[in-house]
Amino acid sequence: MPFYGWIHDLSDRDPTSVFNVFGLLPWDPPSFLLIGAWPIIMGITMFIQQKLNPTPPDPIQAKIFMFFPVFLTVILAPFPAGLVIYWSFNNIFTMIQQYIVQRKMTIKTI
Repeated sequence: MPFYGWIHDLSDRDPTSVFNVFGLLPWDPPSFLLIGAWPIIMGITMFIQQKLNPTPPDPIQAKIFMFFPVFLTVILAPFPAGLVIYWSFNNIFTMIQQYIVQRKMTIKTI
């Protein structure tokens, strides 16, 4: 019985992959290319969350921060699905909280 959707075990990595169109193509990519749906969702939420923060004053630091979600998506892809799902939902809840706080303080976002 799956946990939810395609995740059968939270202690195992996300079994889907971008390179076989999330299981639609009958091809098993090498293990280092297994970047599943949840790591991609996590990377997208990290990128959006980053856009809600003020831009760093140092332009080099800003460029490094822009690359950071991509880097963490690749690094965290083989981690257990439960951790990646937790991180994704944590990003979503943090964005909601940050939006509410900034709205109350009348700080312009995005």
